[in-house]
Amino acid sequence: MRAVGVLSHYDCTRRVVDRGHRDDKDTGASSNQRRWRDHLATSRLIVPDSFPHRHRLPRAALISFIWEPGLPLPAGTGGSENYTIGQVRELNRRGLAARVVTIGLGVADGRDEFVGIPFLALATVAEVSELDGAIVFVTEFPAVATRTPAYQILHVPPPLREHLRDAAVAGTRDRGLIATSGFAAQLWSGFLDVDVATIQVVYPFAEPCFASQPRWDRVSGGIRILYAGRLSPEKGIYTFLAMLHNDLVAKDPRLTFTATTSGDDKPQGALIRGLLEAHPGVDLVPACKTPAAMAALMAEHDIVVMPSNSQYWHETFGIVSIEAQHAGCRVVASDDGGLPETDCGAVILVQPDNAEALALGIREAIALGPLSPTGRHNAGGNFTVAQSVDELLAVLARPRPITPAAVIAELEALVNEPPREKVPAGLRSEAVA
Repeated sequence: MRAVGVLSHYDCTRRVVDRGHRDDKDTGASSNQRRWRDHLATSRLIVPDSFPHRHRLPRAALISFIWEPGLPLPAGTGGSENYTIGQVRELNRRGLAARVVTIGLGVADGRDEFVGIPFLALATVAEVSELDGAIVFVTEFPAVATRTPAYQILHVPPPLREHLRDAAVAGTRDRGLIATSGFAAQLWSGFLDVDVATIQVVYPFAEPCFASQPRWDRVSGGIRILYAGRLSPEKGIYTFLAMLHNDLVAKDPRLTFTATTSGDDKPQGALIRGLLEAHPGVDLVPACKTPAAMAALMAEHDIVVMPSNSQYWHETFGIVSIEAQHAGCRVVASDDGGLPETDCGAVILVQPDNAEALALGIREAIALGPLSPTGRHNAGGNFTVAQSVDELLAVLARPRPITPAAVIAELEALVNEPPREKVPAGLRSEAVA
């Protein structure tokens, strides 16, 4: 038996920021993040030496990030895309071969929006079986055999509807599991009925441009507030809209609100865009297609809100939160899911799905004043792309934890093992003698 360093138990209960201990002198690392990384350093999972796929993947092996079949990689629409492109870019910068793999689209797979990022277009799902090197499934993907042990990144919560659950189980059963937060690891371990220690965590990151972007110099006395999420109910857009009519913000002429059109390519996003266009209190701007564009937009604002829904959706992490803090903004976010783990020293957590709580959080952020240069510098030292890629390479280099399918196979083998014949007590005594 050998010990493999992996993640252990995580306290997934609701957390509230102790605001009396939040100031710009903090290092910026959240206690939830530190707790989870401490578990990584101290926990051990015992794995039999005979367990299949225990070999190390060569560090120099090609790493393929597999995107969902039939879907192009969209620019400026969410964390999964940012995470994938950023990982590939940093790996390539280090001289390590990495690429994005798309299925069934040919060259019309979104590559034109990601200059310098290697893409490989496959015609069918079955062709994934022929790929060499490390295989990392980024989004939902059908069960398919691979030449080497494959990994699945769990970017979103488990499916809510019963008819979708079997596919989610089938798509993860033979893969090493990677979550994007301690919360997500706990959530998926319960859904898949596996030990949380078998799910490893590779945190997302903010691109370097967010920490280096010059700040907008506020001279008018106004306070600019940004909703930078997708136009979808899951991201809390309706809570945001309700908050706009709360007297705590509606009566303050200093406040201006901005939202982007991110997600308006989907039917629900197009409908929500119409609501925002009709609202006189919201400045609707085009979606940012690059990290640099989003960094510039955030640097023009004082506060970024993330009122994510908690009724039927749980944010597994929240890249927008760390991007905003790196850009020098305070963040008002739902106290739910993985969002508490994004705290770099400038997050105010509020009750989710509550417009009054969101308004109160904004008032608190205003009272705290702009994030100081020291606070921004400290925030920028957390959740960097270098840290994230180091974590990913560590996962790929060490033996893969037991997969759900392997656990089931071991249990079935034990159940089907023929019972041993009982030896009468007298014969046992004679044998000993």
